[in-house]
Amino acid sequence: MEDSLRPVLDIGGLLVSSFVVHAGLAIVTLLVLNPLLAKVGARRVIWNVPLAEFGLLVCLIGFYTLVL
Repeated sequence: MEDSLRPVLDIGGLLVSSFVVHAGLAIVTLLVLNPLLAKVGARRVIWNVPLAEFGLLVCLIGFYTLVL
């Protein structure tokens, strides 16, 4: 049970918070989703695109924090 929650990751001797890793994964996922959302035409119905992207980023960080 102790191995399931790691608040700090050791990457080549560098201690990195797991939150930074989750945020990085969320940013990569958002970069992949942006062209897909543009192709579908979701930007037409979104009132404030940067605010929607930030909300999606926060949701993705929370998702990765719960799953990983």
